[in-house]
Amino acid sequence: MPDLRCNALPPTYWPVAQLTAAYARRELSPLEVAEQALARAAASNRSLNAFLLTLEAPAREQARAAELAYRGGTAAPLAGVPVSIKDTFDIAGQVSTRGSLVYKSHVAERDSGCVRRLRAAGAVFIGKTNAAEFGQSATTENRLGGACRNPWDVGRTPGGSSGGASASVAAGVVNLALGADGGGSIRIPAAFTGLAGFKPTFGLCQDEGGFRAMSDFVCPGPLAWRMADARAMLSVLADRPFARGPDARCLRIAWSPRPEDRPVDVQVLDAVHAAVRRISELGHQVEEVRLDISGWEEPFGPLVLDDERRERGHLLAESASQLTDYELKTLEAAAALDTATVARAREQLAAYRVRIESFFGRYDLIVTPTTSVPAFPIEQRPTEIAGRKVDWLWGAFPFTAAFNVAGTPAVSLPCGYADGLPVGIQVIAARNRDDLLLDFAQDLEEALAFDAAPVKLKWADLAPETNLA
Repeated sequence: MPDLRCNALPPTYWPVAQLTAAYARRELSPLEVAEQALARAAASNRSLNAFLLTLEAPAREQARAAELAYRGGTAAPLAGVPVSIKDTFDIAGQVSTRGSLVYKSHVAERDSGCVRRLRAAGAVFIGKTNAAEFGQSATTENRLGGACRNPWDVGRTPGGSSGGASASVAAGVVNLALGADGGGSIRIPAAFTGLAGFKPTFGLCQDEGGFRAMSDFVCPGPLAWRMADARAMLSVLADRPFARGPDARCLRIAWSPRPEDRPVDVQVLDAVHAAVRRISELGHQVEEVRLDISGWEEPFGPLVLDDERRERGHLLAESASQLTDYELKTLEAAAALDTATVARAREQLAAYRVRIESFFGRYDLIVTPTTSVPAFPIEQRPTEIAGRKVDWLWGAFPFTAAFNVAGTPAVSLPCGYADGLPVGIQVIAARNRDDLLLDFAQDLEEALAFDAAPVKLKWADLAPETNLA
Protein backbone atom coordinates (compact mmCIF):
# COMPACT_ATOMS: atom_id res chain seq x y z
CA MET A 1 0.00 0.00 0.00
CA PRO A 2 1.49 3.41 -0.97
CA ASP A 3 2.42 5.81 1.82
CA LEU A 4 -0.51 8.19 2.40
CA ARG A 5 1.17 10.46 4.91
CA CYS A 6 0.62 14.08 3.90
CA ASN A 7 4.14 14.63 2.62
CA ALA A 8 3.78 11.61 0.31
CA LEU A 9 0.85 13.33 -1.42
CA PRO A 10 0.83 16.51 -3.53
CA PRO A 11 0.62 19.69 -1.38
CA THR A 12 -2.94 20.25 -2.60
CA TYR A 13 -3.96 17.41 -0.24
CA TRP A 14 -2.13 18.85 2.78
CA PRO A 15 -3.83 20.53 5.73
CA VAL A 16 -3.86 24.29 5.27
CA ALA A 17 -1.87 24.84 8.47
CA GLN A 18 0.84 22.44 7.31
CA LEU A 19 1.00 24.03 3.87
CA THR A 20 1.29 27.60 5.15
CA ALA A 21 3.87 26.54 7.76
CA ALA A 22 5.99 25.02 4.98
CA TYR A 23 5.72 28.28 3.05
CA ALA A 24 6.74 30.28 6.12
CA ARG A 25 9.81 28.07 6.64
CA ARG A 26 10.69 28.52 2.95
CA GLU A 27 10.52 24.74 2.48
CA LEU A 28 7.94 25.09 -0.27
CA SER A 29 7.15 27.78 -2.82
CA PRO A 30 3.59 29.08 -3.36
CA LEU A 31 4.42 29.45 -7.05
CA GLU A 32 5.57 25.83 -7.27
CA VAL A 33 2.33 24.66 -5.61
CA ALA A 34 0.21 26.88 -7.87
CA GLU A 35 1.90 25.37 -10.93
CA GLN A 36 1.13 21.89 -9.61
CA ALA A 37 -2.49 22.83 -8.97
CA LEU A 38 -2.90 24.31 -12.47
CA ALA A 39 -1.36 21.19 -14.01
CA ARG A 40 -3.66 18.96 -11.93
CA ALA A 41 -6.68 21.01 -13.00
CA ALA A 42 -5.80 20.53 -16.66
CA ALA A 43 -5.04 16.82 -16.26
CA SER A 44 -8.21 15.99 -14.36
CA ASN A 45 -10.69 18.14 -16.24
CA ARG A 46 -11.17 15.86 -19.23
CA SER A 47 -12.45 13.20 -16.80
CA LEU A 48 -14.26 15.39 -14.27
CA ASN A 49 -15.31 18.61 -16.00
CA ALA A 50 -14.90 20.27 -12.61
CA PHE A 51 -13.59 23.58 -13.96
CA LEU A 52 -15.32 25.90 -16.40
CA LEU A 53 -12.32 28.23 -16.40
CA THR A 54 -8.74 27.98 -15.15
CA LEU A 55 -6.90 31.13 -14.15
CA GLU A 56 -3.28 30.52 -15.08
CA ALA A 57 -1.94 34.08 -15.18
CA PRO A 58 -3.92 35.42 -12.18
CA ALA A 59 -3.01 32.34 -10.10
CA ARG A 60 0.68 32.81 -10.80
CA GLU A 61 0.44 36.48 -9.93
CA GLN A 62 -1.29 35.67 -6.63
CA ALA A 63 1.29 32.99 -5.87
CA ARG A 64 4.19 35.39 -6.48
CA ALA A 65 2.53 37.92 -4.18
CA ALA A 66 2.23 35.21 -1.52
CA GLU A 67 5.93 34.40 -1.82
CA LEU A 68 6.80 38.06 -1.26
CA ALA A 69 4.44 38.22 1.71
CA TYR A 70 6.12 35.22 3.37
CA ARG A 71 9.54 36.75 2.78
CA GLY A 72 8.37 40.02 4.30
CA GLY A 73 6.55 38.45 7.25
CA THR A 74 3.20 39.86 6.13
CA ALA A 75 1.49 36.67 4.92
CA ALA A 76 -2.29 36.63 5.37
CA PRO A 77 -4.09 33.50 6.71
CA LEU A 78 -4.54 31.73 3.35
CA ALA A 79 -1.48 33.09 1.58
CA GLY A 80 -0.48 30.74 -1.21
CA VAL A 81 -3.29 28.24 -0.58
CA PRO A 82 -4.87 26.94 -3.83
CA VAL A 83 -8.62 27.60 -3.83
CA SER A 84 -11.35 27.04 -6.41
CA ILE A 85 -14.26 29.46 -6.81
CA LYS A 86 -17.75 28.29 -7.73
CA ASP A 87 -18.82 30.04 -10.92
CA THR A 88 -21.73 31.75 -9.22
CA PHE A 89 -19.21 34.11 -7.56
CA ASP A 90 -17.70 37.04 -9.45
CA ILE A 91 -13.95 37.52 -9.95
CA ALA A 92 -13.03 40.90 -11.41
CA GLY A 93 -12.14 40.70 -15.09
CA GLN A 94 -13.11 37.03 -15.43
CA VAL A 95 -16.07 35.29 -17.05
CA SER A 96 -18.91 34.45 -14.66
CA THR A 97 -21.26 32.03 -16.40
CA ARG A 98 -23.39 31.23 -13.31
CA GLY A 99 -23.54 27.77 -14.91
CA SER A 100 -25.54 29.12 -17.84
CA LEU A 101 -24.97 29.19 -21.58
CA VAL A 102 -26.72 32.57 -21.54
CA TYR A 103 -23.77 34.07 -19.65
CA LYS A 104 -20.92 32.19 -21.34
CA SER A 105 -19.27 35.51 -22.27
CA HIS A 106 -20.30 37.61 -19.25
CA VAL A 107 -17.26 39.26 -17.64
CA ALA A 108 -17.53 40.43 -14.04
CA GLU A 109 -16.53 44.03 -13.36
CA ARG A 110 -15.48 43.48 -9.74
CA ASP A 111 -14.93 40.86 -7.07
CA SER A 112 -18.01 39.91 -5.10
CA GLY A 113 -17.71 40.05 -1.32
CA CYS A 114 -16.56 36.48 -0.71
CA VAL A 115 -13.97 36.62 -3.46
CA ARG A 116 -12.68 39.96 -2.17
CA ARG A 117 -12.17 38.47 1.30
CA LEU A 118 -10.40 35.40 -0.03
CA ARG A 119 -8.16 37.58 -2.20
CA ALA A 120 -7.27 39.73 0.80
CA ALA A 121 -6.49 36.53 2.75
CA GLY A 122 -3.87 35.63 0.13
CA ALA A 123 -5.66 32.67 -1.50
CA VAL A 124 -4.55 31.59 -4.97
CA PHE A 125 -7.51 31.25 -7.34
CA ILE A 126 -6.87 28.20 -9.54
CA GLY A 127 -10.14 28.38 -11.44
CA LYS A 128 -13.91 28.71 -11.49
CA THR A 129 -15.84 25.52 -10.92
CA ASN A 130 -18.77 23.95 -12.68
CA ALA A 131 -22.25 24.53 -11.22
CA ALA A 132 -25.88 23.84 -11.95
CA GLU A 133 -27.49 26.61 -13.99
CA PHE A 134 -28.13 29.51 -11.58
CA GLY A 135 -27.69 27.04 -8.73
CA GLN A 136 -31.09 25.53 -9.43
CA SER A 137 -30.29 21.80 -9.26
CA ALA A 138 -28.84 19.37 -6.71
CA THR A 139 -26.70 17.80 -9.46
CA THR A 140 -24.29 19.56 -11.80
CA GLU A 141 -25.42 19.42 -15.41
CA ASN A 142 -25.83 22.48 -17.61
CA ARG A 143 -25.58 23.45 -21.28
CA LEU A 144 -21.99 24.67 -21.13
CA GLY A 145 -20.60 21.19 -21.74
CA GLY A 146 -20.63 17.73 -20.25
CA ALA A 147 -21.84 16.94 -16.76
CA CYS A 148 -19.51 17.37 -13.81
CA ARG A 149 -18.33 13.97 -12.52
CA ASN A 150 -17.45 12.43 -9.19
CA PRO A 151 -13.75 11.65 -8.50
CA TRP A 152 -14.75 8.46 -6.64
CA ASP A 153 -16.51 7.13 -9.75
CA VAL A 154 -16.60 9.27 -12.87
CA GLY A 155 -19.84 7.63 -13.97
CA ARG A 156 -21.60 9.21 -10.97
CA THR A 157 -22.65 12.72 -10.01
CA PRO A 158 -20.73 14.73 -7.42
CA GLY A 159 -24.04 16.36 -6.49
CA GLY A 160 -24.78 20.03 -6.87
CA SER A 161 -25.11 22.75 -7.30
CA SER A 162 -21.49 23.08 -6.05
CA GLY A 163 -20.47 19.88 -7.85
CA GLY A 164 -17.37 21.29 -9.47
CA ALA A 165 -16.27 22.73 -6.14
CA SER A 166 -16.42 19.35 -4.41
CA ALA A 167 -14.80 17.53 -7.35
CA SER A 168 -11.91 20.02 -7.38
CA VAL A 169 -11.07 19.20 -3.76
CA ALA A 170 -11.77 15.46 -3.92
CA ALA A 171 -9.40 15.09 -6.90
CA GLY A 172 -6.67 16.98 -5.02
CA VAL A 173 -6.57 19.92 -7.42
CA VAL A 174 -7.04 22.51 -4.66
CA ASN A 175 -6.96 22.50 -0.87
CA LEU A 176 -10.19 24.46 -0.46
CA ALA A 177 -13.27 25.29 -2.50
CA LEU A 178 -15.75 28.13 -2.19
CA GLY A 179 -19.30 26.88 -2.62
CA ALA A 180 -22.78 28.17 -1.92
CA ASP A 181 -25.69 26.34 -0.30
CA GLY A 182 -29.30 27.37 -0.97
CA GLY A 183 -30.96 24.00 -0.42
CA GLY A 184 -28.06 21.64 0.26
CA SER A 185 -25.64 22.71 -2.47
CA ILE A 186 -22.55 22.42 -0.24
CA ARG A 187 -23.63 19.52 1.97
CA ILE A 188 -24.93 17.25 -0.82
CA PRO A 189 -21.67 17.43 -2.85
CA ALA A 190 -19.66 17.02 0.35
CA ALA A 191 -21.59 13.84 1.19
CA PHE A 192 -21.23 12.45 -2.33
CA THR A 193 -17.46 13.10 -2.53
CA GLY A 194 -16.30 12.35 1.03
CA LEU A 195 -15.57 15.92 2.15
CA ALA A 196 -16.43 18.27 4.98
CA GLY A 197 -18.99 20.81 3.80
CA PHE A 198 -20.13 23.64 6.08
CA LYS A 199 -23.25 25.77 5.60
CA PRO A 200 -23.10 28.66 8.08
CA THR A 201 -25.95 30.48 9.75
CA PHE A 202 -27.92 32.44 7.17
CA GLY A 203 -26.42 35.91 6.87
CA LEU A 204 -23.10 35.13 8.55
CA CYS A 205 -21.11 35.21 5.29
CA GLN A 206 -22.03 38.04 2.94
CA ASP A 207 -21.32 38.16 -0.80
CA GLU A 208 -21.79 41.86 -1.38
CA GLY A 209 -22.46 42.76 -5.00
CA GLY A 210 -22.65 39.11 -6.03
CA PHE A 211 -25.02 36.88 -7.96
CA ARG A 212 -28.52 36.64 -6.53
CA ALA A 213 -30.52 33.41 -6.30
CA MET A 214 -32.35 31.77 -3.40
CA SER A 215 -31.66 35.02 -1.55
CA ASP A 216 -33.69 34.06 1.52
CA PHE A 217 -31.77 30.81 1.98
CA VAL A 218 -28.35 30.77 0.34
CA CYS A 219 -25.12 30.71 2.36
CA PRO A 220 -21.56 30.86 0.99
CA GLY A 221 -19.27 28.35 2.65
CA PRO A 222 -16.29 26.00 2.39
CA LEU A 223 -15.69 22.50 1.09
CA ALA A 224 -12.52 20.89 2.41
CA TRP A 225 -10.81 17.63 3.29
CA ARG A 226 -11.00 18.41 6.99
CA MET A 227 -12.85 20.63 9.44
CA ALA A 228 -9.75 22.58 10.48
CA ASP A 229 -9.42 23.77 6.87
CA ALA A 230 -13.14 24.56 6.61
CA ARG A 231 -12.80 26.57 9.83
CA ALA A 232 -9.90 28.56 8.37
CA MET A 233 -11.89 29.46 5.26
CA LEU A 234 -15.06 30.24 7.22
CA SER A 235 -13.11 32.66 9.43
CA VAL A 236 -12.08 34.56 6.29
CA LEU A 237 -15.57 34.53 4.74
CA ALA A 238 -17.25 35.65 7.96
CA ASP A 239 -14.63 38.31 8.78
CA ARG A 240 -14.26 36.92 12.30
CA PRO A 241 -12.07 34.28 13.91
CA PHE A 242 -13.47 30.86 14.75
CA ALA A 243 -10.77 29.50 17.02
CA ARG A 244 -11.26 25.97 18.30
CA GLY A 245 -12.74 25.99 21.78
CA PRO A 246 -12.05 23.73 24.76
CA ASP A 247 -13.25 20.14 24.82
CA ALA A 248 -16.99 20.05 24.22
CA ARG A 249 -19.23 19.48 27.20
CA CYS A 250 -21.76 16.67 27.18
CA LEU A 251 -24.25 17.79 24.54
CA ARG A 252 -27.89 16.87 24.13
CA ILE A 253 -28.23 15.44 20.66
CA ALA A 254 -31.41 14.61 18.77
CA TRP A 255 -30.81 11.73 16.35
CA SER A 256 -33.34 11.33 13.58
CA PRO A 257 -32.55 8.50 11.15
CA ARG A 258 -35.53 9.23 8.87
CA PRO A 259 -36.96 12.76 9.27
CA GLU A 260 -40.57 12.86 8.02
CA ASP A 261 -40.31 9.06 7.70
CA ARG A 262 -38.44 9.44 4.40
CA PRO A 263 -36.81 6.25 3.09
CA VAL A 264 -33.03 5.93 3.36
CA ASP A 265 -30.75 3.43 1.66
CA VAL A 266 -29.91 0.62 4.09
CA GLN A 267 -26.13 0.97 3.73
CA VAL A 268 -26.35 4.75 4.18
CA LEU A 269 -28.40 4.26 7.34
CA ASP A 270 -25.96 1.65 8.67
CA ALA A 271 -23.01 4.01 8.19
CA VAL A 272 -24.76 6.92 9.89
CA HIS A 273 -25.96 4.66 12.71
CA ALA A 274 -22.36 3.63 13.36
CA ALA A 275 -21.32 7.28 13.49
CA VAL A 276 -24.10 8.05 15.97
CA ARG A 277 -22.85 5.24 18.20
CA ARG A 278 -19.45 6.89 18.10
CA ILE A 279 -21.06 10.16 19.21
CA SER A 280 -22.46 8.36 22.25
CA GLU A 281 -19.03 6.90 22.97
CA LEU A 282 -17.65 10.45 23.05
CA GLY A 283 -19.86 11.09 26.05
CA HIS A 284 -22.78 12.93 24.50
CA GLN A 285 -26.40 12.28 25.37
CA VAL A 286 -28.06 10.95 22.21
CA GLU A 287 -31.82 10.53 21.95
CA GLU A 288 -33.55 9.08 18.91
CA VAL A 289 -36.48 11.33 17.97
CA ARG A 290 -39.16 11.61 15.31
CA LEU A 291 -37.99 14.93 13.94
CA ASP A 292 -40.77 16.98 12.36
CA ILE A 293 -39.17 19.19 9.73
CA SER A 294 -42.30 19.28 7.57
CA GLY A 295 -43.49 22.59 6.18
CA TRP A 296 -40.22 23.82 4.69
CA GLU A 297 -41.42 23.46 1.10
CA GLU A 298 -44.27 25.96 1.57
CA PRO A 299 -41.98 29.00 1.95
CA PHE A 300 -39.04 27.56 0.02
CA GLY A 301 -40.72 27.01 -3.36
CA PRO A 302 -42.49 30.37 -3.77
CA LEU A 303 -39.55 32.43 -2.47
CA VAL A 304 -37.07 30.69 -4.77
CA LEU A 305 -39.42 31.26 -7.69
CA ASP A 306 -39.91 34.89 -6.69
CA ASP A 307 -36.14 35.39 -6.88
CA GLU A 308 -35.94 33.72 -10.28
CA ARG A 309 -38.78 35.83 -11.65
CA ARG A 310 -37.21 39.06 -10.37
CA GLU A 311 -33.63 38.29 -11.41
CA ARG A 312 -34.09 36.19 -14.56
CA GLY A 313 -37.72 36.35 -15.65
CA HIS A 314 -36.68 38.26 -18.78
CA LEU A 315 -34.79 35.20 -20.05
CA LEU A 316 -38.08 33.45 -20.93
CA ALA A 317 -38.59 35.91 -23.77
CA GLU A 318 -34.94 36.61 -24.58
CA SER A 319 -33.05 33.32 -24.22
CA ALA A 320 -35.41 30.39 -23.63
CA SER A 321 -33.67 28.19 -26.20
CA GLN A 322 -30.37 28.49 -24.30
CA LEU A 323 -31.73 27.41 -20.92
CA THR A 324 -31.65 23.96 -19.35
CA ASP A 325 -34.97 22.19 -19.03
CA TYR A 326 -34.92 22.60 -15.25
CA GLU A 327 -34.33 26.36 -15.40
CA LEU A 328 -36.93 26.79 -18.12
CA LYS A 329 -39.53 25.00 -15.97
CA THR A 330 -38.50 27.09 -12.98
CA LEU A 331 -38.99 30.35 -14.86
CA GLU A 332 -42.32 29.21 -16.30
CA ALA A 333 -43.53 28.39 -12.80
CA ALA A 334 -42.19 31.72 -11.56
CA ALA A 335 -44.13 33.59 -14.22
CA ALA A 336 -47.36 32.07 -12.92
CA LEU A 337 -46.65 33.00 -9.29
CA ASP A 338 -49.05 35.43 -7.63
CA THR A 339 -48.15 38.07 -5.06
CA ALA A 340 -50.46 36.62 -2.40
CA THR A 341 -48.57 33.32 -2.49
CA VAL A 342 -45.26 35.14 -2.05
CA ALA A 343 -46.61 37.18 0.88
CA ARG A 344 -47.94 34.03 2.53
CA ALA A 345 -44.58 32.31 1.98
CA ARG A 346 -42.80 35.12 3.84
CA GLU A 347 -45.11 34.63 6.80
CA GLN A 348 -44.54 30.88 6.67
CA LEU A 349 -40.77 31.39 6.54
CA ALA A 350 -40.80 33.41 9.76
CA ALA A 351 -43.04 30.87 11.49
CA TYR A 352 -40.90 27.93 10.35
CA ARG A 353 -37.75 29.51 11.72
CA VAL A 354 -39.41 30.06 15.08
CA ARG A 355 -40.65 26.45 15.15
CA ILE A 356 -37.25 24.91 14.39
CA GLU A 357 -35.49 27.28 16.77
CA SER A 358 -37.76 26.13 19.59
CA PHE A 359 -36.41 22.61 19.11
CA PHE A 360 -33.02 23.83 20.31
CA GLY A 361 -34.48 24.63 23.70
CA ARG A 362 -34.38 20.87 24.32
CA TYR A 363 -31.36 19.84 22.26
CA ASP A 364 -27.98 21.32 21.40
CA LEU A 365 -27.62 19.56 18.05
CA ILE A 366 -29.65 17.57 15.53
CA VAL A 367 -28.15 14.65 13.59
CA THR A 368 -29.54 13.12 10.38
CA PRO A 369 -28.17 11.45 7.26
CA THR A 370 -27.05 14.13 4.81
CA THR A 371 -28.59 12.34 1.83
CA SER A 372 -30.77 9.26 1.55
CA VAL A 373 -28.51 7.57 -1.02
CA PRO A 374 -24.84 7.61 -2.06
CA ALA A 375 -23.83 9.24 -5.33
CA PHE A 376 -25.90 7.88 -8.21
CA PRO A 377 -25.11 7.61 -11.95
CA ILE A 378 -25.13 10.82 -13.97
CA GLU A 379 -28.69 11.95 -14.81
CA GLN A 380 -30.23 8.91 -13.08
CA ARG A 381 -31.84 10.25 -9.94
CA PRO A 382 -33.42 7.43 -7.97
CA THR A 383 -37.20 7.12 -8.07
CA GLU A 384 -37.23 4.29 -5.51
CA ILE A 385 -35.23 4.04 -2.28
CA ALA A 386 -35.31 1.15 0.19
CA GLY A 387 -38.28 -0.32 -1.69
CA ARG A 388 -40.37 2.87 -1.61
CA LYS A 389 -41.24 5.29 -4.39
CA VAL A 390 -39.72 8.74 -3.92
CA ASP A 391 -40.11 12.15 -5.48
CA TRP A 392 -37.69 12.70 -8.40
CA LEU A 393 -36.78 16.22 -7.28
CA TRP A 394 -36.03 15.77 -3.56
CA GLY A 395 -36.15 12.01 -2.98
CA ALA A 396 -32.37 11.52 -2.93
CA PHE A 397 -31.72 14.55 -0.73
CA PRO A 398 -34.75 15.34 1.45
CA PHE A 399 -32.87 16.40 4.62
CA THR A 400 -30.90 19.53 3.70
CA ALA A 401 -33.23 22.28 2.44
CA ALA A 402 -35.23 22.36 5.68
CA PHE A 403 -32.23 23.87 7.43
CA ASN A 404 -31.75 26.52 4.76
CA VAL A 405 -35.33 27.52 5.46
CA ALA A 406 -34.63 27.43 9.19
CA GLY A 407 -31.50 29.55 8.70
CA THR A 408 -29.47 27.27 10.96
CA PRO A 409 -25.84 26.22 10.46
CA ALA A 410 -25.32 22.65 9.24
CA VAL A 411 -22.37 20.50 8.31
CA SER A 412 -21.88 17.25 6.40
CA LEU A 413 -19.01 14.95 7.38
CA PRO A 414 -17.98 11.68 5.72
CA CYS A 415 -18.77 8.79 8.07
CA GLY A 416 -18.51 5.57 6.06
CA TYR A 417 -19.33 3.87 2.80
CA ALA A 418 -22.25 2.49 0.79
CA ASP A 419 -21.24 0.34 -2.16
CA GLY A 420 -17.72 1.78 -1.93
CA LEU A 421 -18.98 5.38 -2.12
CA PRO A 422 -18.86 7.97 0.68
CA VAL A 423 -21.77 8.52 3.07
CA GLY A 424 -22.37 11.81 4.86
CA ILE A 425 -23.72 12.53 8.33
CA GLN A 426 -25.43 15.89 8.78
CA VAL A 427 -25.21 17.83 12.05
CA ILE A 428 -27.27 20.97 12.71
CA ALA A 429 -27.01 23.61 15.43
CA ALA A 430 -29.17 26.55 16.44
CA ARG A 431 -28.78 29.83 14.57
CA ASN A 432 -25.58 31.68 15.42
CA ARG A 433 -24.05 28.62 17.09
CA ASP A 434 -21.57 28.07 14.29
CA ASP A 435 -18.81 27.95 16.90
CA LEU A 436 -20.42 25.03 18.71
CA LEU A 437 -21.03 23.20 15.45
CA LEU A 438 -17.46 23.69 14.23
CA ASP A 439 -16.01 22.33 17.47
CA PHE A 440 -18.34 19.34 17.62
CA ALA A 441 -17.78 18.53 13.94
CA GLN A 442 -14.02 18.63 14.36
CA ASP A 443 -14.21 16.33 17.39
CA LEU A 444 -16.48 13.93 15.51
CA GLU A 445 -14.33 13.99 12.40
CA GLU A 446 -11.30 12.97 14.45
CA ALA A 447 -13.25 10.19 16.16
CA LEU A 448 -14.63 8.81 12.89
CA ALA A 449 -11.26 8.92 11.08
CA PHE A 450 -12.87 8.47 7.66
CA ASP A 451 -10.53 6.70 5.24
CA ALA A 452 -10.29 8.69 2.02
CA ALA A 453 -7.37 6.64 0.73
CA PRO A 454 -9.25 5.18 -2.28
CA VAL A 455 -9.89 8.53 -3.93
CA LYS A 456 -6.54 10.01 -2.89
CA LEU A 457 -4.67 7.07 -4.39
CA LYS A 458 -6.73 7.32 -7.55
CA TRP A 459 -5.84 10.97 -8.21
CA ALA A 460 -2.46 11.37 -6.47
CA ASP A 461 -0.29 10.93 -9.58
CA LEU A 462 -2.08 13.03 -12.16
CA ALA A 463 -0.16 13.65 -15.36
CA PRO A 464 -1.16 15.80 -18.36
CA GLU A 465 -2.25 12.76 -20.36
CA THR A 466 -4.32 11.28 -17.50
CA ASN A 467 -7.79 10.10 -18.42
CA LEU A 468 -9.63 8.23 -15.66
CA ALA A 469 -13.00 8.06 -17.40
